[in-house]
Amino acid sequence: MCGIVGYIGNEQAAPIILEGLSKLEYRGYDSAGIAVREGDSEIEIVKAKGRLKALSDKTNSGQTLLGSCGIGHTRWATHGEPSEENAHPHCSDDCCVVAVHNGIIENYQELKEKLIKKDYSFYSGTDTEVAVKLIDYYYKKYFGNPIDAINRSMVRIRGSYALAVMFKDCPDEIYVARKDSPMILGLENEEAYFASDVPAILKYTRNVYYIGNLEIGKLQKGQITFFNIDGDEIQKDLTEITWDADAAEKSGFEHFMIKEIHEQPKAVSETLNSVLLNGKINLSKAGLTDDDIRDISQIYIVACGSAYHVGVAAQYVIEDLARIPVRVELASEFRYRGPLLDKKGLVIIISQSGEDC
Repeated sequence: MCGIVGYIGNEQAAPIILEGLSKLEYRGYDSAGIAVREGDSEIEIVKAKGRLKALSDKTNSGQTLLGSCGIGHTRWATHGEPSEENAHPHCSDDCCVVAVHNGIIENYQELKEKLIKKDYSFYSGTDTEVAVKLIDYYYKKYFGNPIDAINRSMVRIRGSYALAVMFKDCPDEIYVARKDSPMILGLENEEAYFASDVPAILKYTRNVYYIGNLEIGKLQKGQITFFNIDGDEIQKDLTEITWDADAAEKSGFEHFMIKEIHEQPKAVSETLNSVLLNGKINLSKAGLTDDDIRDISQIYIVACGSAYHVGVAAQYVIEDLARIPVRVELASEFRYRGPLLDKKGLVIIISQSGEDC
């Protein structure tokens, strides 16, 4: 589960981005990188394999990277082994386009082959580099229009993504886009932020936008403009985050895992209380009546990673107590396999991060 953070404003971007990435360490990663620029200067990219501390040490906690506009990334390898070369940000051949990316581009090999025919070369084994060079191709083809370049690329890309892009020709601007991968954008005075999860920017702002699927955002100092996939400007409402920041932190525990273990009794209690009515479990809000529940013939649990193992444990409990057959499926395979599903079956989707399914 990769993490992305970006900032544009009047402060130095690198320390803010590094701090934001540290708030996303619980998601897991194998390398990290950052790209920063100041005005018309060149975009400077620094990457490091391993823990975020390696990137922090390499940049003296961000102090050696000067610039008020930047993007950062922590990578969990999907395409391409963990290495500094495969770490984000990635750039086009002439460094005209620099980007970070969460998600998986399913048709990256097909796109890569077409770009090679257009004389593009590739230095990494990642699908993200393909996305960067696809955007660069359309950017040059359509006379340097970032919105056109991104939305034409979005039409060609199959899969999930949260993209953040910097263009050499567009100082003091960051462009973002998403499809099926989380992203949140924040605004505070003359500053704008984005991240893959709220904790990364909560220290700096509680005023956020939720960008929708197949939408593009243009971040400038103190301003965020949104566009649909056709390139038309759209309006979005600013939302205030009201919950306590401690809920997203380690709350004094050494690791998030230890925190989550200690939170389990409370989490189970709150989950049960949310569906209790007059002392009995009532699932009507989920669209399930008592008759619907009695009619269930099969349960399918769909999940990935650690959530999949939770599903396996639930399979034992449900079959033992409810005497209903349970199948546990990997979400990454379930969506492509065309499984034979019982019309009276119940599908339960589990996702720890909100992005696996």
